[in-house]
Amino acid sequence: MTDLRYAVVIPSLGRPSLRSLLEALAAAEGPRPEWLVVVDDRAVPAAEPVVDVRELPDGIARHVLVLAAGGRGPAAARNAGWRAVPADVDWIAFLDDDVLVPEDWCAALAADLAAADAEGAAASQARIDVPLPEGRRPTDWERGTAGLSGARWITADMAYRRNALAEVDGFDERFPRAFREDADLALRVQDSGRRLGVGRRRTTHPVRPTGRWTSLRQQRGNADDVLMRRLHGSTWADRAGASIGRRPRHVLITAAALLAVGGALARRPRPAVLGALTWAAGVGEFAWARIAPGPRTRTEVTTMIATSVAIPTAAVWWWLRALLGGTPPRPAAPEPAPLKALLLDRDGTLVVDVPYNGDPALVRPVPGAVEAVAEARAAGLPIGVVTNQSGIARGAFTSEQMAEVHARIDEIFGAFDVWAVCPHAPDDGCDCRKPAPGSVRAAADRLGVGPETCVLVGDIGADVDAARAAGARGVLVPTAATATAELAAAPVVCRDLGSAVAHLLGAPR
Repeated sequence: MTDLRYAVVIPSLGRPSLRSLLEALAAAEGPRPEWLVVVDDRAVPAAEPVVDVRELPDGIARHVLVLAAGGRGPAAARNAGWRAVPADVDWIAFLDDDVLVPEDWCAALAADLAAADAEGAAASQARIDVPLPEGRRPTDWERGTAGLSGARWITADMAYRRNALAEVDGFDERFPRAFREDADLALRVQDSGRRLGVGRRRTTHPVRPTGRWTSLRQQRGNADDVLMRRLHGSTWADRAGASIGRRPRHVLITAAALLAVGGALARRPRPAVLGALTWAAGVGEFAWARIAPGPRTRTEVTTMIATSVAIPTAAVWWWLRALLGGTPPRPAAPEPAPLKALLLDRDGTLVVDVPYNGDPALVRPVPGAVEAVAEARAAGLPIGVVTNQSGIARGAFTSEQMAEVHARIDEIFGAFDVWAVCPHAPDDGCDCRKPAPGSVRAAADRLGVGPETCVLVGDIGADVDAARAAGARGVLVPTAATATAELAAAPVVCRDLGSAVAHLLGAPR
């Protein structure tokens, strides 16, 4: 297993449980992940980042990457995560942000992947444990969550070979919810001739708190069942080990309600009474089936009655809506412009930030930056530096002193292909001071490439904003000077410059 490399991908909506998972992952014994990729799947970034990479324990993974997926659902978030992992990583282990891994998880995963490798399997599923409360009966929501312990191929903890994901183009983003997208992927991987296996590692899936109407919102999943049938045929549920639940009964209950309403409107009492009695009997049986095994508290009973009245109609509505609609085309994977040049911020990214530094003797490289620049050069990338140096306008140092500092930086790192320097003060109104795009565009022009083929790596939001304004891509490598809001708003966050370069070089070029 020593020559197999794996990444861990965790999509997250910013639940507090993510911190607990990351702490457990950092403490787990065994071979460390090559990559840890956390994907922020919130539609609108909050004031706080989904995870602050500066607070993660050292050694949690060799490289740490945080991506913003834009709230397009777990399938899209997982795709963004695994596609960001370089192709030389063998396995992608998907974890949900509300699970907990035991202290031997990394070692157990390594053993499972070694066994899968020996058997030629394309995937390895963990065994899921769902702890239920002691001293009382579980609620309807708790019993539903407990069903995950017997579910097939769920991505609460599921590892796939990266090349198997690439072969089937990953998760189908037409599944917008955390429902059926994992079963769909498993069936497509099996249809490609690959085999899926179950490992020995165990992962805990606690029952997270939820609202009273969660079961009603879950009925949207009936639309996903329609898509599964269209994609995989009428036997999809048997192949996936899935259940369609009570939908046939919900259809009958809804039909009875329509008969009751129709009979009343048509002033035909017998059909109206028959429909009403059938509807009441169906809803009553459904409600009791949910109430009887539970704790039967007042809140639980009233919730079960209210939702049992609404669920049949909601389930049929979502099912019919999808059934009568067409099958949408599968969205193509995004193809960013090829990377042709790397642009780097100076202070805080390449060298330790010394405010208004005009003394070359004070130049010190950021730890790991020299090696990261060398790796990018070895890959054939031209490299430029884009920097704001308002100290000239402020009279803190001269142009000649700045040139001496830059000569020292070139001496440490090797000569950069271009320097794009803004010498203006913040109030000068120039177009070259980041976050304005002028310096980024100037650097790209002097390198003979389009801005869209450049990536600017910096340590503050102005760097990311300048890249966006110029049409380039931005990567944030935070320091103590990086504002929390800048972390939350950045599309890509890497723990250090080495991880940023490894991420960029691992992408298609």
